[in-house]
Amino acid sequence: MWTNGTERYINRELSWLDFNWRVLEEAQDRSEAVMERLKFIAITASNLDEFFMVRVAGLLDQIAVGYDKKDPAGLSPKEQLEKISVETHQMMDALYDCLVDELMPIMEKEEIRYLAYGQLSSDQKAYADGYFDEVVFPILTPMAIDTSRPFPLLANKSLNVAIWIAHDEGEKFAVVQVPTVVDRLISLPGPGMDHIMLEEVIKARVHELFGGYETLDAYAFRITRNGDLAIDEDEAEDLLIEIEKSIKMRKWGAPVRMEYEAAMPRVMVKYLKKRLDLHWDDIYETKGPLDPTQWMAVSMDKRFRHLQKKAMKPNDVADFIPHGKDVFAAIRQGDILLHHPYDSFDPVVRFVEQAATDPKVLAIKQTLYRVSANSPIIKALVKAAENGKQVTVLVELKARFDEENNIIWAKRLEKAGCHVIYGLTGLKIHCKTILVVRDEEDGIRRYVHMGTGNYNDSTAKLYTDTGMFTCRRNFAADISALFNSLTGYAKEPNWRKIAAAPGNMRRTFLRSIENETVNARKGVPARIICKMNSLVDEEIIDRLYEASQAGVRIDLIIRGICCLRSGVEGLSDNIRVYSIVGTFLEHSRIYYFHDGGGGRMYMSSADWMPRNLDRRVEIMFPIVAEDLQKEVEQILDISLRETVKMRVQQPNGKYKPVMLTADNHFNSQVHFHERAMEKVRKALKHKQ
Repeated sequence: MWTNGTERYINRELSWLDFNWRVLEEAQDRSEAVMERLKFIAITASNLDEFFMVRVAGLLDQIAVGYDKKDPAGLSPKEQLEKISVETHQMMDALYDCLVDELMPIMEKEEIRYLAYGQLSSDQKAYADGYFDEVVFPILTPMAIDTSRPFPLLANKSLNVAIWIAHDEGEKFAVVQVPTVVDRLISLPGPGMDHIMLEEVIKARVHELFGGYETLDAYAFRITRNGDLAIDEDEAEDLLIEIEKSIKMRKWGAPVRMEYEAAMPRVMVKYLKKRLDLHWDDIYETKGPLDPTQWMAVSMDKRFRHLQKKAMKPNDVADFIPHGKDVFAAIRQGDILLHHPYDSFDPVVRFVEQAATDPKVLAIKQTLYRVSANSPIIKALVKAAENGKQVTVLVELKARFDEENNIIWAKRLEKAGCHVIYGLTGLKIHCKTILVVRDEEDGIRRYVHMGTGNYNDSTAKLYTDTGMFTCRRNFAADISALFNSLTGYAKEPNWRKIAAAPGNMRRTFLRSIENETVNARKGVPARIICKMNSLVDEEIIDRLYEASQAGVRIDLIIRGICCLRSGVEGLSDNIRVYSIVGTFLEHSRIYYFHDGGGGRMYMSSADWMPRNLDRRVEIMFPIVAEDLQKEVEQILDISLRETVKMRVQQPNGKYKPVMLTADNHFNSQVHFHERAMEKVRKALKHKQ
């Protein structure tokens, strides 16, 4: 019965693949706009790239060193890889079935076509040839392979063309890398919106790179490499330098996957397999253009607005409207809850921008995990330092795949005069918080922002997250103590309000679950509702099983990985697991415990994963204001009412959509957006 683990636990990797199937289902949803579906094709492919670079690469490393211990779900690394290969091959086939058989024909009906070289009209061919001659040809580098020239070291996620050449000494092999310095999609002249892929033009003209020799075959392929950084932090004298070195090495990690176009002859596939030292399980045949992540740009192209889903734009935050642009005045009136992207991220940016120029502000302290490429918050911190403020920024250099971006920002902040801390040995700083110290008429006042998501103005429009502003002294004291412990030497503080990892957060969660368990055994109403990205931690899962068996009703809204198995008789009868995958990426972490009727609720930067609870610096903060508590209760209630984009975990670990009827079409993300708009309308009306 248990298809992906033991009765007690679901395998982490297979649970993640189940999540990516749910993402792909959004691309397969024929009720959605074609560009929305295309967006989810790109997301599915991008997710798979990272999965192979990190998770599959990690399993391969375990096998390479002879590690064969079974995971909590009872699977060895080899067994996991076997199951992963089956799932991912099926997923790639389904992705291309959706792309090639459904979405591209729909686009073609809208006169958006992606043509092969042989399909071009004479005018289009002349244009493509001219582009190749003037722009592409000078960039290309043919790489022959023979006794004196070994197989080239091809960069991670690079697109390449493999070529057989009829040589005087017999057939020879060569490779040409498709350049990334020019657009891959070439717009063609004509009445419609015709395009051709750059590799199609290169394949048609590649013979010109090998003057005097006949090219027999030319086909595209793509490789994915191990992208996990291996850093010995204990031996690293300068973490920034070590990470810079490791980023360069990521491009050349061991290959873990090869994708190739279906028409490639078997002999070429076997040649590449051998040269890349891959197994057949690592080889993926595709029946459409390689690297579907490219379709993200197409899905957002302004030319195709008529085929895109109507955007749900962020709204002004009602609590700030009476105070104009004065963020501090608004916060002094009481705690403020933000629910992004329905509420705009602008108040968070303004919080730092106002602090940077306010003569009463003495200091700003902030953690940064992932920021946008043109971050207004970074600019504000730079301005603050230039204005003489005391600015301390904890930049996490080990934020996976954002290391290079974070190094750039860290250097810029340091150059401006900010005090920059480059993370901590053995820990990632994953908490999201800002502290502003202000000298006011009645003395020093500290303002705090704490959130569940990154200080990234770009992803704040795409991810659902929550955050809170406060100037309560006990919260401010805790956040001050947190920064002091991160920048100096200090034992775990006696927290007044927050909990922190790797300190007391795990204990706080376990006590909260145990409290509900005890209450249920006493006959007192007991309830747990939690919303997060992932649930992996065995100790937490075991305590939830105990709570379920005691009669605690538990609802878990988990977007991605869930290693807990719900609805199993005698084990988890009272646990229900839901996953919402919609227009926005569900990213908020909210934890509610009934507490005998008192109702304790927290928000956090942490999921229920060992890495969050034990190997990262995280914070969890309670919601204490009554009006905010009601808001959080409504967020959870509305999320649980979702029907359109919700899937429900079955006892076998698989997920099924909610059975829709004429009366139960409820989209929580649309509802949240409408609620935010209504709050703004009321605030503006009241202001008048």
